[in-house]
Amino acid sequence: MRGVETRIQEIRHRIFREVARMAYHTEWQVDKRIEELPYEIVPGEVGNFRNDIFLERAIVGERLRLAMGLPYRSAADHSPISDGIEAADKPETYYTPPLINIIKFACHGCKENQVVVTEGCQGCLAHPCVEVCPKDAVSLARYNGRSVIDQEKCIKCGRCVEVCSYNAIIHQKRPCAAACGMDAIRTNQNGKADIDYDKCVSCGMCLVNCPFGAIADKSQIFQVIRAIQSGERVYAAVAPAFVGQFGPKVTPGRLRAAMKQLGFADVFEVAIGADLCAAQEADDFLEEVPEKLPFMATSCCPAWSTMAKKLYPDYANCISMALTPMTLTARLIKHQHKNAKVVFIGPCAAKKLEAMRTDVRSEVDFVLTFEEMAGIFDAKHVELTMVPEDPNGVNDASTDGRNFAVSGGVAQAVVNVIKEKYPDREVKVANAEGLRECRHLLAAAKAGKYNGYLLEGMACPGGCVAGAGTMQPIRKSAAAVGMYAKQAEHKTASGTEYVKELDKLVD
Repeated sequence: MRGVETRIQEIRHRIFREVARMAYHTEWQVDKRIEELPYEIVPGEVGNFRNDIFLERAIVGERLRLAMGLPYRSAADHSPISDGIEAADKPETYYTPPLINIIKFACHGCKENQVVVTEGCQGCLAHPCVEVCPKDAVSLARYNGRSVIDQEKCIKCGRCVEVCSYNAIIHQKRPCAAACGMDAIRTNQNGKADIDYDKCVSCGMCLVNCPFGAIADKSQIFQVIRAIQSGERVYAAVAPAFVGQFGPKVTPGRLRAAMKQLGFADVFEVAIGADLCAAQEADDFLEEVPEKLPFMATSCCPAWSTMAKKLYPDYANCISMALTPMTLTARLIKHQHKNAKVVFIGPCAAKKLEAMRTDVRSEVDFVLTFEEMAGIFDAKHVELTMVPEDPNGVNDASTDGRNFAVSGGVAQAVVNVIKEKYPDREVKVANAEGLRECRHLLAAAKAGKYNGYLLEGMACPGGCVAGAGTMQPIRKSAAAVGMYAKQAEHKTASGTEYVKELDKLVD
């Protein structure tokens, strides 16, 4: 639903804005303010959509807690919204699992998986649905001749769906479960959705596909603002998918100027880290494949690499050991600026947990999504289209580095670096987008189908431009990234000045 301003997006934006306002207004008592907010966000005496205003306010309360980085509580927990609020104001408040949370009392309890005959059934004479059913689960209603499905017999094969001339039979799946490429969404004893965290890789696809807004992730909005207020030198590292996320008129130069207005010391484009990553992965591929490894998989998407290691632990060494663009950019910033704090701003929910890994935590201090960043701008009344252009833009990254944001872009960047060094070297590539496709790709690689290949996996269909923290239509984002990438002075990653810093960053 990216690019469609639904009631869910409206509430999410309001919550992010109010959390940012609480951070900026240091004279406010945060515990008192957070108790008041559900009544301001959901005013009046009548619920808007759930016919229960108290339920709506309770849901908003839990969303506020998660946006403050606090743990989710069930309806059985008897405590105020502000319970434990002091933890949000500590200098080192990190994300803690679980990152993605289902607010159970907001969940609609959708049917997990069923085939349904709709009112569109015409009671036709042919009744092919009856004929094709392998379990005799489809019968005819005596009073009108329409099809009826016995859910006890139905095996959800979908044959009746395919043969109905009127498209009157539909296969319904719980939206969050259908979007989960890890099959991590299950049903609890109350019929509500539940997450199997042993399978979950925090891609956030369930979050953006739940039409009831029952799934939310944690945020560090409050902590980022308080770090700036405390006098820390906080640098923003902005992911390549940022183009167009804040509006078509918000150029990279305007975005940089606007973020400096908020108090950020400076803004770096993570595409420079993507260039470094492409160069490192190219070296790894040349050295390892096929002599030491049967294939090599890219490492920049944390949900993809986590999925690969969970499902195929025997092939974990085939995931590139190259540092991700986020980590390399953060290292570069801290190499150039002592005592710097780095906040990664991007499209991805999984990056929040990547930043909490022990080998990354010292590099990346905070992670925000574009959607959360928009709430901060709104809280400070920053009109991005009116901000004077920063003549320096963002950074000198390559076309290939900026194209990391779209599916296929990572592998192409690595291939181009290799081709530049060894023009006659053939590099075979296979890529997948969406975790379900990624699983098929790795299964085929395990079977030996992709020996000698470079594999690229993107957890989000379309690439990073489709991440859970994006705000505009995916195709529009991909087109905007492509146009911006073409403006780069360098085509390949190895042509930029920053690549010379690689050896200093990976020692």
